[in-house]
Amino acid sequence: MSERTSSITRKTNETQIELSLQIDGQGQSEIHTPVPFMNHMLDLWTRHGLFNLQVNATGDTEIDDHHTTEDIGICLGQTFLEALGDKKGIRRYGNAIVPMDEALAQVVVDLSNRPHFEWKVGELPSSKVGTFDTENVHEFLWKFALEARMNLHIIVHHGSNTHHIIEAIFKALGRALDEATQLDPRVTGVPSTKGML
Repeated sequence: MSERTSSITRKTNETQIELSLQIDGQGQSEIHTPVPFMNHMLDLWTRHGLFNLQVNATGDTEIDDHHTTEDIGICLGQTFLEALGDKKGIRRYGNAIVPMDEALAQVVVDLSNRPHFEWKVGELPSSKVGTFDTENVHEFLWKFALEARMNLHIIVHHGSNTHHIIEAIFKALGRALDEATQLDPRVTGVPSTKGML
């Protein structure tokens, strides 16, 4: 199996990001950004998806966390897509339901090359977790789905603690993508009647 890896450097007037991703990893992460809550969520995503991820980012967080969070989502999506290569032999679909105390989140993915994002979460109980604006979670996830060219469906069945809800989402996202990216020896070519993804 060829190594499914990708790296990117993105520099704008608002952020500077260096990111490396290995699909077939051991759940190891080295994440350094000025957004502590996203550091935590990316670490969870990496651990539960069994990826390897390195992120070094700076950004205009003196304004807010929006640009940095959004651009990390863009970079992660682009590296994810590139690391998957031609997608031959992958399972393509993934589904994970993860509890976090009182919260229950479900993530369903299709690595279809057709970007689509569904956010069935409702209003989060709190607009902030620490200093982090929780509306940035939606921004991160839909940019990730767009750049990775995947169908991404996020469903929160219930929950009352905002941190728990978001943590369950990121854990479920890692596990669903781990399932979808797995190589299945029964699959010849790509899993599509079109002959391509």
